[in-house]
Amino acid sequence: MGCSSCSTGKGGQPRGCKNNGTCGSDGCNKLTVFDWLSNMTLPSGQQAFDCVEVRFKNSRKEFFRNKDNLTLSIGDVVATEASPGHDVGIVTLVGELVKVQMKKKGVDPNAEDLPKVYRKASQKDIDIWQKARDREADVQKRSRELALGLKLQMKISDVEFQGDGSKATFYYTAEERVDFRQLIKDMARSFNVRIEMRQIGYRQEASRLGGIGSCGRELCCSTWLTDFRSVSTASARYQQLSLNPQKLAGQCGKLKCCLNYELDAYLDALKEFPNQDVRLQTEKGEAVCQKIDIFQRLLWYAYDGEWAKWHLLTLDQVKSIISDNKKKKKVASLEEFSAEVEEKNNKKEFENVVGQDSLTRFDRPKKRRKSNNNNKKSSKNQSQNQNRRHKPKQKRRRPKNG
Repeated sequence: MGCSSCSTGKGGQPRGCKNNGTCGSDGCNKLTVFDWLSNMTLPSGQQAFDCVEVRFKNSRKEFFRNKDNLTLSIGDVVATEASPGHDVGIVTLVGELVKVQMKKKGVDPNAEDLPKVYRKASQKDIDIWQKARDREADVQKRSRELALGLKLQMKISDVEFQGDGSKATFYYTAEERVDFRQLIKDMARSFNVRIEMRQIGYRQEASRLGGIGSCGRELCCSTWLTDFRSVSTASARYQQLSLNPQKLAGQCGKLKCCLNYELDAYLDALKEFPNQDVRLQTEKGEAVCQKIDIFQRLLWYAYDGEWAKWHLLTLDQVKSIISDNKKKKKVASLEEFSAEVEEKNNKKEFENVVGQDSLTRFDRPKKRRKSNNNNKKSSKNQSQNQNRRHKPKQKRRRPKNG
């Protein structure tokens, strides 16, 4: 946690805010935007931008117009307009930087239909908001039981109550279309609130629930990643990764978002390489590319019909062969080029001059050493046996008959 007051408590929840990272100090939220204009003053005669950015439950943000010119700052809890009633959120951004964020999200700053900020939240508003937030876990459990009772093929992953407690939004995932009309009636009867159902994708579900990835770190989508870009298997092919769905899929069951992180570096490196469909013309026959090592600039080729025997070539050698083929010249064979490369690769690049032991020494079975006591006992037994050998045998006396 980035917030100093959010030490971990029972069940993995923060002890300070108990809101799974949505604390009021705004130090451990992935939707936080750094206000780099906070230390700058506006020119004389220019009014401050009258819109603010408000966050709700660390999963969504909305923009509101400050018509009453309230003095708001980052971290203030405000009551905002909602339909119906009002909602309670935390201000995350004020000033001219809000205009930049609105343009980024495609929201018109001059739109007249923007909802407005009513007031700063009073203690009564905050108490009602906290009571509604405390109900979310029980309501989610009960709603799942109702969905299972109706045999609906859906999973309710999260529940969000409105600030005044009059409305609850249920986020669910489903592979097919679900008829949840009866479910809404049952939930409205059980919870006495207005019900809204909102379907989300599996990636959005993973970002809401959180978890640990195969790398050992928290999921990117639940910590810092705010937008989902499309990931295709082509990104795995460019990085020479095996197309194993179990290794390429994340917690959400989709392709991992981190496959796009290093894709640009691989694409830049592949610009120097020739197309893998290009065949090398030699007097011994045609050679086809089998494998590429991008960062070591190495390629493996094999002749037609000799697929088990690969020949290692450098990128410069392949380019020279292709240029000769364009001039209708054939090289003698690939063995001449591969021999030079293998000699260079066989040279030792590292030598253990310090004389450190091998790490595999711990894998060897340990030899049991006999203790000194056992040695003393064995030597004592040996001396007794020697004395017995040197002693003359005594004749046994027969008892006299009385």
